[in-house]
Amino acid sequence: MTLTYRRVPTIACLTVLLSASAAAAQQSDRARIIATIDSLANAPIAEGRVAGLSVAVVRGRDTLVLKGYGSADLELEVPTPDRAVYEIGSVTKQFTAVAVLQLRDRGLLSLDDEVTEYLPDYPTQGHHVTIRRLLDHTSGIKGITEIPEFENFVRRDLPRDSLVAVFASKPFDFAPGEAMIYNNSAYFLLGRIIAQVSGETYEDYVARHLFAPAGMPDSRYCSERTVIPRKVKGYESRDSALVKAGFIVHLWPYAAGSLCSTAGDLLSWNRALHGNGRGGSLLNAGSYRELITPGALNDGTPLRYAKGLAVFERGGRRLIAHSGGIFGFVSYLGYYPDDSLAVAVLINTAGAVDAGAVANGIVDAVLGESVPPPVRPFEGSLEPLVGTYSGPGRGRPITVTVSIDSTGALQAVLGRGNPQRLSFLEGTTFGAGTTRVRFVRVAGRVTALQMDQVSGVYVLPRDDD
Repeated sequence: MTLTYRRVPTIACLTVLLSASAAAAQQSDRARIIATIDSLANAPIAEGRVAGLSVAVVRGRDTLVLKGYGSADLELEVPTPDRAVYEIGSVTKQFTAVAVLQLRDRGLLSLDDEVTEYLPDYPTQGHHVTIRRLLDHTSGIKGITEIPEFENFVRRDLPRDSLVAVFASKPFDFAPGEAMIYNNSAYFLLGRIIAQVSGETYEDYVARHLFAPAGMPDSRYCSERTVIPRKVKGYESRDSALVKAGFIVHLWPYAAGSLCSTAGDLLSWNRALHGNGRGGSLLNAGSYRELITPGALNDGTPLRYAKGLAVFERGGRRLIAHSGGIFGFVSYLGYYPDDSLAVAVLINTAGAVDAGAVANGIVDAVLGESVPPPVRPFEGSLEPLVGTYSGPGRGRPITVTVSIDSTGALQAVLGRGNPQRLSFLEGTTFGAGTTRVRFVRVAGRVTALQMDQVSGVYVLPRDDD
């Protein structure tokens, strides 16, 4: 009689089997994430809302996606190529901020120097405007893109100082440090200061000291005339159709928004700037911390915008990001340092799809949807907060009306918009999404509202005061 023995798997065999199973699960999860990203990118193209886009997603050392979708040129039916070049608009601002800090570290300027030390003819109208106030949009200088005269410049080749003369003649929106209104004039002036201090044009400085060391071979200062390989055409969504975008002479966006790049190059930049979340190769550790640390208004109100970068939480996750928009293009570059996740989204169509919203969908696909914090009850009466608050906004006055809804919750209406329910956060601060609403009390009475939308802190006095 022959006996047959069945071998029992050893611990080593079990370990191999479990490891193989875990690896297979990881591969399946990775494939699911990539399929979701593809679906998110293709959806607005299929709906006819955008011509094309490029997406880059890196988690740790794993490049999940680096590809183009849709069309680079609708008329010639050219698909979006690898290494497609886009105008990145205000994503430019972080490059400008890093350049300023590099020059500071070389001892060529101080962030607390007044603008007039480098631009002596600039009329500050009796205000003390420092470089630091230019970097975080708290200078109060009138914004270029908010003045009607800017339309006379966008397609004309004129001396840059002619535009400075126009916005410098306008009254300040507020005294420096009293509020925060997103400001392209400030970054235009920073470009002039970089050129003055470095002895190089802004264009050359960025190419030599930022693009080259960060390993960004496809990035450059934009041009409306130069033929740029793989540069996609820009479009706009108008009346549910795509039309060619108008052009802008790139003298004018300048250090606020005139750089061109690719999704892949932006992730190279992100790595060189942030490294493993504690700073990369472009700045020393102290200057990197300063770059990503928001300051405060004169009254101590904390900001959530640092220097060319917004630094805040989205769904409980720490995020360092910036978006951009320019004729025919919208862009976004975001970095979640605690999750080692970087996302770049570049779209060659303006007006229909928010690049940041596409990126948020991608982040939720990779990390899972964030769980909002539990709603805390507000102790006390909401009635003293009810009222209408008005003040300067970006380019025009804004009004916020605060009331109590039928459920007894606080709600706010911006202009003629829809009501937004406000959840209690702490003290006299409430929130809706990433917006923060702080009520200012003086002698026990609410006298003003501060509406913090990350890229702006609008100080709105109470109308019946």
